[in-house]
Amino acid sequence: MNAHDTAGNGNNSGNARTGGAGPRRSRILVLGATGGMGRLIVRQALARGHDVHALVRSPDKAAGLEGASISVADARDERALRRALQGRDAVVSALGTPVSPWRDVTVLSSATRSLVAAMQAEGVRRLVCVTGMGAGDSAGHGGFVFDRLILPLLLRKVYADKDRQETLVRESGLDWVLVRPSVLNDKAPGPAVRALTDLSGFHGGTIARADAAAFVLDQVEGNAWLHRSPLISW
Repeated sequence: MNAHDTAGNGNNSGNARTGGAGPRRSRILVLGATGGMGRLIVRQALARGHDVHALVRSPDKAAGLEGASISVADARDERALRRALQGRDAVVSALGTPVSPWRDVTVLSSATRSLVAAMQAEGVRRLVCVTGMGAGDSAGHGGFVFDRLILPLLLRKVYADKDRQETLVRESGLDWVLVRPSVLNDKAPGPAVRALTDLSGFHGGTIARADAAAFVLDQVEGNAWLHRSPLISW
């Protein structure tokens, strides 16, 4: 049993935030900062006192990221990533991609491949990568509607690329955490977040984007889930 597990089942229930005297100020690069999750990560990181740099593909979408420094580039551009990583000590990847049931999706894995190479070249170690419920060994635990309808009919191509993305992160040699949120909603933050690695009794769930963003930042600030892939849910 891992020292961070409770009751011998690989689950941490209740408040999953890191403890201690408080996190040190980190210099964080955020990818996917213009998406719903990415914007919350940027805002919460700034509120926690971190120095945030966002790499965005379109400057028109950077409105609302006030307080963060911005560079404009494609997340698959390794040279641009290396420039953005200078002076950083952690990366949060919250990259998303449109639903594409017909065409192959490669942007998540190709961007992650470039990111890993850039981080290795620049000596940046901490990577927190947001994937999702249904990626890797969490497949089949999303409940009937998610597993039997949404995933095969709408998200199959996206999740095939999330699987490739996770493999790249695992094999990177970096100090990584893979965060797999359950179905996201825009509700107010809840009283508790469950972080699960033993999914034998889990069959679907939801979580507020705000809570998921907070959990992601906890992984920048602490080592509770280092080299693991918690699924987070209410």
